[in-house]
Parts: sequence; C-alpha cells; structure tokens
Amino acid sequence: MKKGESHLRSPDLLPIHQEGRKITTLGFSFMWVGMVVVLATFAIGGAGVASLPLPLVILGTIIGSLAIGAFIALISDIGIEHGLSFPVYMRAPFGTMGTHLPSVVRGVAASMWFGINTYFGATAMNGILSMLFNFDNWLVCFFIFAFVQLLNTSLGIKAVERFADMAAPTILLISIWMFLELSGTAAGEGRNIWTWSENPAAGADAFTAFLVVIFSNMGFWATLAADIPSISRFIKAPKNERNWFKRNKGALIGSLVALPLTQTFMIIIGAVAYIAVKNYDPVIALQETATGWVLGLLLLMIVLAQWSTNISANIVPAATIFSNVGGPKFPFWAGVFAAGVVGTIVQPWSLFAAIIPVLLIVGGILSAIVGILFADYYLLRKRRVNVYDLYKSDGQFRYAGGINLAGFISWVAGGSVSYFFPSYSFLIGFGLGAICYYLLCKYWYFKKYKQAEIEDPSDERFLGITVGRDWDLEDENSREALKDAN
Repeated sequence: MKKGESHLRSPDLLPIHQEGRKITTLGFSFMWVGMVVVLATFAIGGAGVASLPLPLVILGTIIGSLAIGAFIALISDIGIEHGLSFPVYMRAPFGTMGTHLPSVVRGVAASMWFGINTYFGATAMNGILSMLFNFDNWLVCFFIFAFVQLLNTSLGIKAVERFADMAAPTILLISIWMFLELSGTAAGEGRNIWTWSENPAAGADAFTAFLVVIFSNMGFWATLAADIPSISRFIKAPKNERNWFKRNKGALIGSLVALPLTQTFMIIIGAVAYIAVKNYDPVIALQETATGWVLGLLLLMIVLAQWSTNISANIVPAATIFSNVGGPKFPFWAGVFAAGVVGTIVQPWSLFAAIIPVLLIVGGILSAIVGILFADYYLLRKRRVNVYDLYKSDGQFRYAGGINLAGFISWVAGGSVSYFFPSYSFLIGFGLGAICYYLLCKYWYFKKYKQAEIEDPSDERFLGITVGRDWDLEDENSREALKDAN
C-alpha cells in the first residue's frame, strides 16, 4: 500500500463480498415498510388534501413513488454489482478528495432527518409514558430514543434487518387500525374522506398542487436514491447472472412494490388525519380521538416506525459517509454516533414547519447527484468500474488534486437551476446534472484523464458479481507485489 492510501481503505468501506450480503428480498421490502412511516410522509398527505381531493393525492403519490423507486433501483446496482458504498463510488464522478463535499451534504441531510424522526418518535414515546406513568418530558424521551437507535445501528447491518423484520408486520397491522380510527373520526365530523378538500383548487392551480404532491414524494426519497448503494451492497444477489432484472430482483421488489404501496398508504393516513382533526400529525390526531390502551398501541407503532426508518434510511448512510471522511481511525460505529450528534445540534424540533419547501429544494440538490451517478455509471462506464483504483491515492480517480471538476460543475448547474423551479426540482436537477456531466466528461475531462474501463470496456476486468467476482483489494496487492518483483 502506497503512502497516503490508508485513508481510502477503511475496513468499513471495502467492497462487500457475497458472503457478507445478508439482506434478503423480503428483508429489504420490510425495511421499506419501516422507512416510509415518518412525519414528512404524513405531512405530504395533509398538505395535499388542503387543495386536492384524496383520490388525486393518491394518484400523485403513486406516480411520484414509482418514479423515484425506479431511480433508486437503477442506482442500487452500484452496490449490488460491485459491493461499493455511496461515498466510495462517489470518488469516480467527484475524485478521491472531491467525494467528501457532496457526500457530507448528504450525510448532514441524513443526520437532520434522523433528528426530525427521533423527535417525532420521542413525542409518541412521551405520550405513552404520560398515559402510563404520568411522566411528561419529551426532551428526555428524545435523548433516550436517540441513544437506543444509535446503539442498535452500531451493531451492524444484520441487526438493522432483524429489527425491520420484527417491526414491519406490527407497523402494517397498526397502520390499518390507525386508518380505521381516523376515518371514523372524519365520518363523525360529517366529512367524506374521498371527496373533502379544505380549499379546493381548480384549473392551473390544481395541476400545480398535483405536481407538488408528485415531486414532494420524489424529493423526499431523492436523499436515499443518491446513497442507496450503502444499503444495496448488503442485498443478496446471484453470482454470474447477466440479466439485470434478475440480478437486481431484491432492489426492484423493494423499490417498485414495497415503497409505492407503503408510501401511498401512509400518505392516506396523513390526509385522513388532516381531514379528521385538521392536523396531519397522527400523534396529535390520535391523542384527540383515541384513549387508553388503543392510544398506547397506536403511539407504539409510531415509535417502532421512526426507529426502523432512522436506522435504515438515515443512520447507516450518514455513518458510512462520516467513516469515509474520517478514514480508518473513524470506524462505522463512530460515524453512527457522529450522525446522532449532528442530528441533535440542528434542533430538529424547530425544523419541521418548513418541511415541504425543504423537501423540494433538497430533492433538487441531491437529484443532481443522482443524475451524475446515473450518467457516470450507466452512460459512460456502462456499469464497468476500475474498483481497485477507487482505493488508490495516485490512481485514475485522482484527477486534478483529487477533484473531478466535471462532477462539481454539473452538480452546481443541476442543483442551482432546480432551486428556481421547486415544483419540478427533481427532474430538472437529475436531467441537468446527468446531461452536463455526460457532455463534460465525454468531450473534455475523460479525454484529459483517461479511464481504464472506458478505454477497454472488458467484462472480465471491470464487472463484479455479473462475472462471479468479489472485489478483493488484497488480491490486487498481491498482483502489484508480483509485478514489482518481476
């Protein structure tokens, strides 16, 4: 190993081998069930029925969820094919040093979501403790809940999947019960949940409101679309399978079936909560409509859901990113607790009021990264990656001082333009980021900095699980030593 490369080879960031892939197709689907049940999802539903009838909100959610699910499945292949995490692959489009800035932006966003979801879960926990023991201190609940989630995640990906397997069926059953409770309350108020709308929009205003529902759903999951490789690298997949759909079956079923179905149902709950009591927060809505052990059980579902969401969608990606920045002396478990610290100091209890605008803006900024990843991985490298050089300080991904200028120019272009068109932020960010990156690299940057897998697109040299390969850096070290000896 050359001097200065150790920071690129943190043990937690090495490619995952076949035997290390523990998440099953059902397990990944269950992870989605838990990830979707968050206050932001309910907020989209509540905001939607303020100007649209529920059927249109549902249609917009299905469209948005299927669209973002397709993007997630596409980017998942980076982890499934090569066993690479998000911050490691980002060395390709941004450089071995340049990877840190966009990765940290995503890491901080994930940490903020961890804080918001922990606050949401803490309010539900506080409601349970208040009912059972007359204890009322949500801040104490926040710190206890945060610590338990961080400890769970620090135990590794298998502990994450086991928790999801336990939580998902409970969440689904109680969600159905929650829907029935809130629907009954709405009916008692004389409001038909399928036709009621607070301030019905018409014409162009209705179309704009419909687009907001679509892109709010897409913007919310744009964060995970970018760094899904950090999770998908643990999904089981068959070796020597050249059919893309068969190889990515786990990611496809989770992202195109479990995500849209669960997302739509939770959007409905947020909408019905708003129709019932004019508040999309089901914790508040249920405290107004349910009592006793029924309320306690419903609040318990909220706690389990936030726990499941945070460890999969927020803590694992953020911890992987912070571990990449910190190097070998900053292992995964340290990244886990760093995410917890960041998620707390931003005071998440003050952030939620602006959640819909934030979803659209952040979605645009991160969708530009998704576009760049798509163009780099599929259009330019055609899924072939010189993985060994991702871990070399003087390899092909060093570019100019460790920075790929084409990646940064494309990110700024896509992210900044999308800011001015929030209703279309994801499509503009993705499209502009992908087009700019493709053109800049193909006709400028990759002519200057040659990429081995583009110059010689060999399956045997640059594909992973498709040709039965587990990327082994020790094997590359042996080759280099033999080459030097000769």
